[in-house]
Amino acid sequence: MSTVVLPEHLQELLAQAEQQRGRAKRGRYAPSPTGRLHLGNLRTALLSWLITRLQGGEWLLRVDDLDTPRNRPGAEEAIVADLEWLGLRWDGPVLRQSQRRGIYATVLSSLRRRGLLYPCRCSRRLLADISAPHGRSPVYPGYCLSQPVQWGVQQGRLPSWRLRLQPGELHWSEALGSPGCLEASTQVGDVVLRRSDGLFAYHLATAVDEALLGIRDVVRGLDLWHTTAPQIALIQILGAGLPDYWHVPLWIDGAGERLSKRDGGLGLPLLREQGHDAASVVGLLAASVGLVEPGARLSAEELLRASELEALRGQLASKA
Repeated sequence: MSTVVLPEHLQELLAQAEQQRGRAKRGRYAPSPTGRLHLGNLRTALLSWLITRLQGGEWLLRVDDLDTPRNRPGAEEAIVADLEWLGLRWDGPVLRQSQRRGIYATVLSSLRRRGLLYPCRCSRRLLADISAPHGRSPVYPGYCLSQPVQWGVQQGRLPSWRLRLQPGELHWSEALGSPGCLEASTQVGDVVLRRSDGLFAYHLATAVDEALLGIRDVVRGLDLWHTTAPQIALIQILGAGLPDYWHVPLWIDGAGERLSKRDGGLGLPLLREQGHDAASVVGLLAASVGLVEPGARLSAEELLRASELEALRGQLASKA
């Protein structure tokens, strides 16, 4: 797969990130400030923290706040407070994607100059949810792939910009199962990197951050498995090493549905009202994937001292 030549300051950041990847494992937790964290989100945070700390690595907190229409006032503060209450301490300051827009714009320009992007003017009505950031999306059929490149406003709107993926299989490492593999043309398609409203899309920001922050382990929900392929394609185009991916089980409620922020899924406020403290919540989260016995009470640090990476991997793999 061809690579893109980045400006010198981003090449330096990429070199520093690769040095970081060689020194120590670095993980991250990347919530979006669209509501309170539910138990599934909190369990993923705990597992991400645990996997990184068991390897002696740094754990970063990155707030994915680029989709401003969906952000909710006070959500970031609530997320930070919940993580602190559970004892999940991160390294360095909180990183916000909204403060990294200049980096994404520079990468986007480099990709465009290299001929790896093309404008798309397909409407949402024509392609419903084709650029949805989470979960499995329909494969873009390539309506605009061969159209003349026109950058400006037409009929009152700018184009979105799509990554021109080459046919072939995209492979990545899965820590909890068989290696991931999707065919670029038939199973992935040309994903949006900048939306028609001017917002940088999920795939661009996530891939750029994994590459430039030197992330070695990406721990996230199993519902994001299909998003991995376009992201690793972009990371490879940037010339960075690929992370290891841990796609962990989702929290399923009594009705067999996964928890959702949109539904006001079970979170810390309700548990606190019911009398739970941090030790009982950590025990609840850990017991839900078989790391401790039901009813256990322990701090995050105590869980860390009682855990072993390969045993944790095996337990999660059995649940995935």
